[in-house]
Amino acid sequence: MTLSSFDDYPIHQVAEVIRHPATSDRNFYDRYYFNAHNGTGDDPFLVLGLGVYPNLGVADCFAVVRHGDDQIVFRASKALGADRADLRVGPLRIEVLEGLRRLRVVLEPGEEYDLAFDLTFTGTGPAHLEPRHFHRQIERVTFDTQRFVQVGTWAGSLTVDGRTYDAATWRGNRDRSWGVRPVGEAEPPGRRVAEAGNFFWIYSVMTLPEAGICVVLQEDVRGRPIVEDATWIPHDGTEPRWLGHVAHDITFVPGTRQASSARLTFTGADGARTTVDVEILAANHFGFGTGYGLDQDWRHGMWQGDLAVQGRRFRVSELDVNLTMLVPVEYLARFTVTGADGARVEGEGLFEFGAIGPHERYGFTQYVDPAP
Repeated sequence: MTLSSFDDYPIHQVAEVIRHPATSDRNFYDRYYFNAHNGTGDDPFLVLGLGVYPNLGVADCFAVVRHGDDQIVFRASKALGADRADLRVGPLRIEVLEGLRRLRVVLEPGEEYDLAFDLTFTGTGPAHLEPRHFHRQIERVTFDTQRFVQVGTWAGSLTVDGRTYDAATWRGNRDRSWGVRPVGEAEPPGRRVAEAGNFFWIYSVMTLPEAGICVVLQEDVRGRPIVEDATWIPHDGTEPRWLGHVAHDITFVPGTRQASSARLTFTGADGARTTVDVEILAANHFGFGTGYGLDQDWRHGMWQGDLAVQGRRFRVSELDVNLTMLVPVEYLARFTVTGADGARVEGEGLFEFGAIGPHERYGFTQYVDPAP
């Protein structure tokens, strides 16, 4: 049993030290996520994250930037220590400057990767707690997570391929999530693997002049929601407003499952409808090289030794189209929101989308059958 600095605060939830979660599930995790962009679709488009896996004894991180036709990846992993205030993995670190308000992310230059940054995020509006995400598959809990999301602005700079960009006008969103979800090495053979099901997922965070909108939707094969929410989150901190049940109409790039455009419709209890037209500006294929399951030698929480630091580079035009169907894509998008009264407002932000496995609504019957 080892103490950490957080144990000096009255924040314990169970009769354990802070470094030990209440569950011994190997898939318990605690993660930061950020994206940063200039709102126009011109590159670079940066996505980064840092995760802690207490029951695996690992902390790891990644940063991936879409730059022209390139996906430039930094990744690092280390043995997890006792101090939960230590948010550094090799050359990347996160500093919580003001809880729920300001955070700094720094990636020092290195020989293994062509990327570096020193960026500070400031929330435009409040952090918003999303609905709890719970899913059980063949008796086992596969998702039991909590997350909050926040839109904001960036200050600082990013250097990619030797060119430095001033981030003074950049925007983006961040989230913090924790709980149980699939991480680490592949599942051992068994019934749950043989009956893997599907993962149809929409996660969109929109920044509008006076508010943000957060949309969360996971559906089963038949289109029944596992988790569903669409919430209007005012920047001034007034009460968030539920917009209604979520319907979607995705237009796919032929021969793939990548989105070329989309329309979301939220229908409230009174029948009032809000629609969002989604214009795709840029795609960040953040699942390649970062640990989200495509790389057999590098997955979130996978033991890489006391410290490992690596870089990867991919050409988007050369990505295996079958592999792109097995992980969501982070799209930078422009949104046109039309309210029930016909009023329109525009914004931009994240449209994360993945149609993995069968889904009746769009005629997918296998894992890698593409849209026509």
